[in-house]
Amino acid sequence: MAEPAQKKARMERTFLFSSESVNEGHPDKICDQVSDAVLDTCLATDPKSKVACETATKDNMVMVAGEITTQAKIDYEKVVRGVVAKIGFDSFVDDLSSVDSKGLSDKTCEVIVRINKQSPDIAGGVHVGKDEMDVGAGDQGIMFGYATDETEDCMPLTHSMATRLGKVLTDVRKNGKLWWLRPDGKTQVTIEYLQKADGSVEPQKIHTVVISTQHAEPLKAKRSKECAGYTGAEMTAPSMEDMNKAIVEDVVKETLKSITLKNGKTALTLFGDHTHLHINPSGKFIIGGPQGDAGLTGRKIIIDTYGGWGAHGGGAFSGKDPTKVDRSAAYICRQMAKSIVKSGLCKRALVQLSYAIGVAKPLSLFVETYGTEQGALNPVDVTNVVKMAFDCRPGAIAVSLALREPKYQETAAYCHFGRTPETKNGMKFFEWENAKDLSKYKSMSSAQVEAELKASNYLTKWVD
Repeated sequence: MAEPAQKKARMERTFLFSSESVNEGHPDKICDQVSDAVLDTCLATDPKSKVACETATKDNMVMVAGEITTQAKIDYEKVVRGVVAKIGFDSFVDDLSSVDSKGLSDKTCEVIVRINKQSPDIAGGVHVGKDEMDVGAGDQGIMFGYATDETEDCMPLTHSMATRLGKVLTDVRKNGKLWWLRPDGKTQVTIEYLQKADGSVEPQKIHTVVISTQHAEPLKAKRSKECAGYTGAEMTAPSMEDMNKAIVEDVVKETLKSITLKNGKTALTLFGDHTHLHINPSGKFIIGGPQGDAGLTGRKIIIDTYGGWGAHGGGAFSGKDPTKVDRSAAYICRQMAKSIVKSGLCKRALVQLSYAIGVAKPLSLFVETYGTEQGALNPVDVTNVVKMAFDCRPGAIAVSLALREPKYQETAAYCHFGRTPETKNGMKFFEWENAKDLSKYKSMSSAQVEAELKASNYLTKWVD
């Protein structure tokens, strides 16, 4: 019998792919973290809070705006200043020639609040008077999830590396190893891939690494002045050349050691003399944060997801409670994609859901396997497995992923996906990264999968 079209042999090819990221001091990421800190404050008191919080920042000002209905009493100024301080912004000088200004001050920044309650039209259509499992989607929209077997955590290596570079930049700044770093920063990674005949992709080598990071004044900045509360021996910031060398050794190489490829080796094995390095390619980067660029919530949606791989529906995550399917459905899409890849049903997966405002059941489900489905399975079979294993009604997602807990600020920087699922203080963080075991379907035929589908209760969860 002829193989289906999607399984016909294809030519192997090599290609370059790039992903970028920013760290927590980037102006847009400041805004994401403030929006999620407001959400957490609401959920800590009232788990059924309805929150849509946007943040904007420029110079020494942070504004929060949106629609919030909650029983919580919120001190917005305290929340904003707490986030700014945690990131490390503690100085602002209204002078672009100043080498002392980090771009924002937790103590002196202006905080503007423009918050109203949720529209009663939306509330009445979405959740008022409805049982938990009948709560409708908070808006219409399309959401995607992606997974690939190229790394242990099923994230594309370009994005894992770009994201973790930013996190390590922050870690070595906060622990004092590279104390002269400042909060703002961006990363970008290009990797040469081999696309195999079966549709899977495998990283071959790290082609290019770009890091632009805010820093103190080279050869002049003093640690006692740069780092609030520092009481140790005085130190002077190194030269620009030495800063860049330290970033390669203590950030780039250390990051690569922490990433495990599917062959069990670290990503450092893909790094070498062939790798092009651009560390602070524009020269100095002293002025940063909101003094250098304005920031807005939801302007880093590709960084928050898969670095350009797969697809994106356009909806942002931060500042939104679980009835907003832009966020909650994107989380379950990731769990679905990761589950079918981890279970060996395929090597790459893209999952799409769509919703209508006020309607609980998803309107559509699409699963793309890129021709990588395994055994006798085809894409329709894999789609049917997803229908049996998952309930994507907003109320069900909120329960299965424990989304009504105050834990979102931690998701707001360094990507929502590819993180380590864990339980802290009784709360489940990154629960969508716990893949379901669907391996029993790997050896089934299409007829067996279809029989299991018909015997299931999938029509209580999905539109036929």
